[in-house]
Amino acid sequence: MPEAAAIAHADAPRTRESLAADLRALGVGAGETLLVHSSLSALGWVCGGPVAVIQALQDVLTPAGTLVMPTFTLNLTDPAGWSRPPVPEAWHAVIRETMPAFDPALTPTRNMGRIPELFRTWPGVRRSDHPHSSFAAWGQHAEFVTADHALPFSLGEVSPLARVYDLDGRVLLLGTGNNTSLHLAEVRAGRRPTVTFSGPILMAGQRQWVTFEEPDYDDSTFPPVKAAFEASGAVTVGQVGSATARLMRQRALVDFAVRFWQVP
Repeated sequence: MPEAAAIAHADAPRTRESLAADLRALGVGAGETLLVHSSLSALGWVCGGPVAVIQALQDVLTPAGTLVMPTFTLNLTDPAGWSRPPVPEAWHAVIRETMPAFDPALTPTRNMGRIPELFRTWPGVRRSDHPHSSFAAWGQHAEFVTADHALPFSLGEVSPLARVYDLDGRVLLLGTGNNTSLHLAEVRAGRRPTVTFSGPILMAGQRQWVTFEEPDYDDSTFPPVKAAFEASGAVTVGQVGSATARLMRQRALVDFAVRFWQVP
């Protein structure tokens, strides 16, 4: 049942139709490519929960558009680096030997929220094949966005983020400040050292534990560039449900961040 506090503070239930109207008022339109980061709880009480949110996004974009969401699985990493929570060192070898390989159809998201977790299983959705940094997409360009996701530099030039950039897509933040497109800017700015990552994948139908290089991504450095970009007037701010929503062109954000970070 919905929590009483959530109901008490809501002036009206949110519905598929009302969310679609809010998205259109914000400026989301049919046929565009939209990368969405979301917090279901921030939207208020939604009749139908994540189902209604996804349907509203699809209603506005139409099948001529493309809906994209991150579906990360950072639990499929070397247990030696786990800290939230850590596991005993004596378990590490067993985990590396037995952890199921990433499977786009089976592997659940981790700490991504209820909307992306449902979206990855939605009819017609494609999911990129990366053990840590997968994205899911629906619509006209779903295959283009998710195909051939490279293992190393998984948020860089051979990634769904770069394909959204190629399509001149936009980013929609629904009640959250998370914005993975800035990781693409990190790669392009060449500002992060590389570290070794590893995880289980399927190769020719066989499970293998693979090792590859990644930038040492650090979103703790994002707030100044986010603030500067919004201050430039490039972000449309409005309300979707009870959530503060931010809509921006991904290409403008990435290019701005690269310039911001490359200034001496």
